[in-house]
Amino acid sequence: MDAPTTTVLDDPLRAALDGPQAHLAVRRGDAVRYHPDVGPFLAPPRSPQEWQDAATLGDVMVVRTSGPLDVPAGWTLERELPGVQMVLDDAVPTPTAPDPQLVLLDDTDVDAMLALVGRTKPGPFARRTRELGVYLGIRDDLLGLVAMAGERMHVPGACEISAVCTDPAVRGQGLATRLILAVAAGIRARGETPFLHASADNTTAIWLYEQLGFRLRARPSFVAVRAPSHATSPEET
Repeated sequence: MDAPTTTVLDDPLRAALDGPQAHLAVRRGDAVRYHPDVGPFLAPPRSPQEWQDAATLGDVMVVRTSGPLDVPAGWTLERELPGVQMVLDDAVPTPTAPDPQLVLLDDTDVDAMLALVGRTKPGPFARRTRELGVYLGIRDDLLGLVAMAGERMHVPGACEISAVCTDPAVRGQGLATRLILAVAAGIRARGETPFLHASADNTTAIWLYEQLGFRLRARPSFVAVRAPSHATSPEET
C-alpha cells in the first residue's frame, strides 16, 4: 500500500502546533514553535513578518523544510541535516498484546531519559519532551533505563515515533524493534498513522525501519537557524 499523501505530513510542525499539540506551543503573531523546554522546533516561517515574529521566540531553533529555506538577513543558518520521512505501511501488522518488559515512562523518569539520550544522541530531547506523548522504556536491573522510544510530532490523523535509542551495552538484542512496534501499535489503536524521521546518512536505522515496514514518503531537511541577537523574549500561550 502506498504511503499517505496527506498534506499534514508535508508540514507536520505547523500541523502539530496548530492542532493536537497547541498547548505546548509558544507564539508571536503567526510564528509558532514548541516551548523551548519541550523542543527546539519552529514551524517554517512563511513571510518576512513571520520571520520577524519568530526572532522573538528563541535563539537557535530547528526548522523542518521540504525545500530551500530562504533565511532573511540577520539570521544565521548554522546547520542543515538532510533527512527522510517514513510512514508505516497500513498492511504491516503491529503487536496486539502488550510486551511485559516495556514500562510506561513518566515525570519521575525524566532524569534517566535525559541520561540515556546523553549516552546515545538520538536527536533533540529536552526536559519536557516527554510531554509530547507516550514514551516506553526498558530497564536493566544493574544499568537502569537502557532503551526507549516515544511520540513527538502529533498531527491530525498521524503521530511521529521519535527518541528511539538503546544503550551501547545492550545493543543487538532487538530492543529498538520491540519499542518501535509497541509505540506504533499505540498510535494505531487511536486510529492514526505512525511515521518517523531519520537522518539521511543513518543507513543502519533506515534499514531497520524498512525491515519493520516503514516506507519512504519524503526527503525533508532539518535546518538549525540562529535568530538576530536583538530579539526579545518569547510570549507564551
